[in-house]
Amino acid sequence: MKPSIASFAITVAALGFAVAGDEKKEDAASEGEWIQLFNGENLDGWTPKIRYEKLGEDKRDTFRVADGMIQVRYENYDSFKSPDTGKEYFGHLFYETPYSHYRLRLEYRFVGEQCKDGPGWAHRNSGAMLHGQPAETMDVDQDFPNSIEGQLLGGFGDGKERTTINLCTPGTDVIMDGKLRKAHCTNSKSKTYHGEQWVTVEFEVRGSELIRHIDSDGSVVLEYTAPQLDDGTLLEAGTISLQSESHPCDFRKVELMVLEPEG
Repeated sequence: MKPSIASFAITVAALGFAVAGDEKKEDAASEGEWIQLFNGENLDGWTPKIRYEKLGEDKRDTFRVADGMIQVRYENYDSFKSPDTGKEYFGHLFYETPYSHYRLRLEYRFVGEQCKDGPGWAHRNSGAMLHGQPAETMDVDQDFPNSIEGQLLGGFGDGKERTTINLCTPGTDVIMDGKLRKAHCTNSKSKTYHGEQWVTVEFEVRGSELIRHIDSDGSVVLEYTAPQLDDGTLLEAGTISLQSESHPCDFRKVELMVLEPEG
């Protein structure tokens, strides 16, 4: 069960003050400097929220750091589904600071085999959640934070196209091509990346005004405006989190540049 839209809307408003008041983080990137959200050594600044576990718990060591990477792994899972509920153990790793206007750049790859009982659609599937609700407002059995998801996908090696940095909208909507977009997921125009290669992608986020998804060659492959909750509340800021959706993956770099609001 997800928190009510009304209570989350209040939290969204509070997030704006949190972002504005975080002067130390803002100053670190005030001249267009990239700041490293992942230090390459540990998960300082990051907190896991696994479905059916309390905030900060990660009983099966899903998120860990090894060889300078954030690794998402499942060898300690008997199944990706809870034996009590039959529902999946979706997880998210939340960064401590919410942001409003920024560029987020990730280097990721998919490795190995999918966890037993992972959903078919989650094969070589992860994501970066943008403008998300605070982790502490998620219910213990909630699957995904209300957020704008930059969906990360890998090709199946079968020669068929499977774009990455798509858009998914858990608890949210956007305006695309001048119309309210209610579809849960929308494909980008990105390249397809097969195998275990490293892929670099970027998101340009400008409050509630504009979000762009940018492929490894610098091309904009998806663009939309007015990210909002299902009730129409505009999302000016929010949390950033990385997903656990049943397929092992690595994040080698997670870096951010604060942007000045336009106008």
